[in-house]
Amino acid sequence: MKPKLTLKKIAKELDVSISTVSKALRDSPEIGEETREKIKAFAKHYNYKPNNIALSLKNRKTKTIGIIIPEIVHHFFTTVISGVEKVANEMGYNVLVCLSDNSFDKEVLNMEMLANGSTDGFILSLAKETMQKGDYHHLQEAINQGMPLVLFDRVVDSIACDKVIIDDVAGAKKAVQHLLDVGCRRIAMISTVDYVSVGKLRTKGYKEALEENDIEFDENLILKIEEMEDSEKEIEEFLSNCEVDGVFAVNEHFAISAVKTLQESGKKVPQDVSVIGFTDGELSKRFIPGLTTVSQHGMRIGEESARLLIEKLERTPTEEDYYKTIIVETGLVVRDSTKSKK
Repeated sequence: MKPKLTLKKIAKELDVSISTVSKALRDSPEIGEETREKIKAFAKHYNYKPNNIALSLKNRKTKTIGIIIPEIVHHFFTTVISGVEKVANEMGYNVLVCLSDNSFDKEVLNMEMLANGSTDGFILSLAKETMQKGDYHHLQEAINQGMPLVLFDRVVDSIACDKVIIDDVAGAKKAVQHLLDVGCRRIAMISTVDYVSVGKLRTKGYKEALEENDIEFDENLILKIEEMEDSEKEIEEFLSNCEVDGVFAVNEHFAISAVKTLQESGKKVPQDVSVIGFTDGELSKRFIPGLTTVSQHGMRIGEESARLLIEKLERTPTEEDYYKTIIVETGLVVRDSTKSKK
């Protein structure tokens, strides 16, 4: 039997990206006509069927679910995996974990692999590159073919599926309000770029908290980081060029880099500058000083995601489609990186 032709193989043969192949096969105007026709002719010649991203579930059940996460560096995603595994195992399901490395192509390939007979459904947090491109065809194709999908944390409103999120705006407001309550007035924000949904929403919460407390918003006090590898250097340069008495960071890695930078410049945390992060992972607990954070409750997000997916998998085929969005409440964990309330 000839090996099945995939998007990856077509891309390799024609020396183009997987994204280009995918768009060409859907007649996207983003791809030039000559390239489109070449790719479509190649696919037709080798009888490519663009539907193996989501095989029909009518005649098979693997009792396995797949989870695709964008990165492993954040404690948050490891706790989500733990939550998924806990509920899945209790309900007789196995879990396969894949890493997209924030790559659109790798996310598509992971879905293709997991859908090719390995799993019954997906739990997914979108890759940074996928959100930047705004290309969600692989998700829609899976849903159209009857494969259940649950999005968590990094989600997109245009995809009709179950979702598990926190209220990022409210969580950010909670963090910034705490800094204001302990006397901070020039509060810097260290965030991700706006096309990552959580960064955009947490920036919105930051701005709303300032506005509600009659603090003038200063664009120069916001740093937006695109690549994690460059974050320490960017944070060092940013904080060396602005006078602040508070820092709100959208994850614990950014927050810890901020504390280190401040300390190395001779400033004391929290006496001179209070710092608060997001996630409440092991780094937050063990770092000195202990990091004040907004807890995302990743374990519960994983549990809720698994329940939603398995509920879909085990319902009778005659039931109507319905989608839920579960919002997990955040909590503020106060430690030594912020001053005490006056």
